[in-house]
Amino acid sequence: MWILYVLLPLAGLSLGWFIRWLYARFQLTASEQQAERVKQDAIKEAEAKKKEILLEAKEQVIRERNQQERETRERRAELQRYERRVMQKEESLDKKTAQIDKTEQLLLDREQALQARDDVLGQQEERYRAELERISGLSAEEAKALIVGDLENDAKHDAQALINKIEQEANLSAEKKARDILITTIQRLATEVTGDVTVATVTLPNDEMKGRIIGREGRNIRTLETLTGVDIIIDDTPEAVVISCFDPVRREIAKIALERLITDGRIHPARIEEIVSKVTKDISQKIFEEGEKVLFDLGIHNISQDAIRALGRLYFRTSYGQNVLYHSKEVAVIAGSLAAEIGANRDLAKRGALLHDIGKGVETDSDLNHAEIGMDMARKMGEDPRIINAIGSHHNDMEPSCIESVLVQIADAISAARPGARKETMDNYIKRLENLENVATGFTGVDKAFAIQAGRELRIIVNNDIINDDQSKDLAKQIAKKIESDLRYPGKIKVTIIRETRITEYAR
Repeated sequence: MWILYVLLPLAGLSLGWFIRWLYARFQLTASEQQAERVKQDAIKEAEAKKKEILLEAKEQVIRERNQQERETRERRAELQRYERRVMQKEESLDKKTAQIDKTEQLLLDREQALQARDDVLGQQEERYRAELERISGLSAEEAKALIVGDLENDAKHDAQALINKIEQEANLSAEKKARDILITTIQRLATEVTGDVTVATVTLPNDEMKGRIIGREGRNIRTLETLTGVDIIIDDTPEAVVISCFDPVRREIAKIALERLITDGRIHPARIEEIVSKVTKDISQKIFEEGEKVLFDLGIHNISQDAIRALGRLYFRTSYGQNVLYHSKEVAVIAGSLAAEIGANRDLAKRGALLHDIGKGVETDSDLNHAEIGMDMARKMGEDPRIINAIGSHHNDMEPSCIESVLVQIADAISAARPGARKETMDNYIKRLENLENVATGFTGVDKAFAIQAGRELRIIVNNDIINDDQSKDLAKQIAKKIESDLRYPGKIKVTIIRETRITEYAR
């Protein structure tokens, strides 16, 4: 029984294993068949793809061959067109060459004909020239000189006309621009002019005060003159004494001291010495204050103490009746405005213009002129070389080195030439007018010359037979240049040439 229990499981296992082996065998056969079918399908598909690719390649080759044949035909047609054009050009060149050869032959024939004609004309010209010389009584050289003279006069006339036109056009633009700049500059100025001269007058309350000023045996007046360095003139002028001195500071000290003594009433040497000492201190302080005031008004800084005092002393100095400090301030404002208008260095122009006359305020015994003294002082102050040049060149003692120096010259001339700014003595005035007239009368063809408008215009009457209209223009320029080179004058002088024809007959 137990054998049955053992054999049955073994039999079951064996049967299961056999069934499984049969199933696996069956499955393997089916896979192989499936693989074979896939392989055959792949082979068929590859064959179909190969045929398709070969067909596409053949079509591509056919298309490219057709494209190449088409391009070849187009190139062949283009080459044929080029050949036809080249042949046409060759034919045209052949025709032109034949025409040129024909033209050259024609020109050669004409040249020979012209040469023969020139020979004939030359012979005729010789005969005509001889006949003209016989009739006119002039040789060929004389006739040529006459013609050249006429041509030269015509050329001068045309040149003068052109010069006049250019000058008129330049004057229209330049005068307008200059007028705008100067008007803009001058209208912004507030000028002050004083009438100080080399003498000062002190008014007395009565004529008895003259005796008190003179003092016992003249000791009071001698003390005052010694302490102040002035001359006190006591003459027959009622209730007035005159103080005379070239140094404006000493003259001012003496004037103020004398006025205080008259007001105080105590006039004796000790009191005179005390008053003069106080006034001297006050004037020194005023000198410094005036210098600082001008610098403050103009906005100029970094000036040494000595330069401030030199500027302050200009307050008491005049030039042709024009206060030098106010003149320097006016020149600085004008120069600054001009520099601003044309785009130059405004601060440099103002500084150079303010210091241009500083040499007049320096206390020195040097025999140098005020420009050289001012340059020396500016060098010691460490000023810019352009400012030193502006000081030295404002009277043309040296050449300006920059545009600011030229602006200082212009501003100085404008300030000095302003009507009423300066005063001249009668002798200098008459002498200047005579010099102007003498310059004009020294030219050939001038009959009369008159200086008018206070010497600012020179009117010249010329000989109508000697000077023509074109020569009048040239004569005016020559006289103006002569005035510029020989004379010194403020502002500008207008030169007017008058040429006229007067015919006079008398009915009797």
